[in-house]
Amino acid sequence: MEPTVATVALAALVTALATGLGALPFLVVHSTSSRAVGLSSAAAAGFMTAATVVLAWEGARAGAVKALVGAALGALALWLVQHGLRAHDDFHVGLLRGADARRAVSIVAVMTAHSFAEGVGVGVSYADGAALGLFITIAIAVHNIPEGLAISTVLVPRGSSVAGAAGWSIVSSLPQPLMAVPAFLFVEAFEPLLAAGLGFAAGAMAWMVATELLPDACRRVALRPLATAFGLAFAGMMAFQLALAAV
Repeated sequence: MEPTVATVALAALVTALATGLGALPFLVVHSTSSRAVGLSSAAAAGFMTAATVVLAWEGARAGAVKALVGAALGALALWLVQHGLRAHDDFHVGLLRGADARRAVSIVAVMTAHSFAEGVGVGVSYADGAALGLFITIAIAVHNIPEGLAISTVLVPRGSSVAGAAGWSIVSSLPQPLMAVPAFLFVEAFEPLLAAGLGFAAGAMAWMVATELLPDACRRVALRPLATAFGLAFAGMMAFQLALAAV
């Protein structure tokens, strides 16, 4: 059965909705102490660093120069977002205020940038046939769950509701269905952009980890628990992605 526009749109929508599942663990665990917030920042940094490594690797395989340029643009784009947000002292998102609100918007922006590349990946894969498209859809949907968890580890300990974290996680993945259909219809035009898109997401994630998540964790917890939370999250995410690639 040949894939259609409706098939691609539905598949990409499923991958976006899967991101919201990452908030579910916080139905059981919900702590807002300063230590918990710091450990959550360290864990989110670990998740995102592992994702950055994989994105950079995949981008380099698709086109090293394009990926490198994309990474630089991704870091620059996030710096501009942060700079713009810092100009508003009373900035707030829901229950979050000030630095917490800016951090929340930054991580959602990072994951949204990542989702553009994933949406192109879904569309391009379906252009090569339904079987490959279905495999990539499942892989990205499963991969999106820990990405939703990374977003939720930043939002929930700072006062966001679980439903709110799930909603923001899904919003960050909406570029997937938006990009999948054009990429499916115009695969020859979109395929060369994939390397730059992956690099852009990797650069934005790396900048977020270095300038927001790790500094916040350092202010709240000692080095040993910070390193433990970061290391466990990084190792878990890398093991998960390697296992997914081996299937």
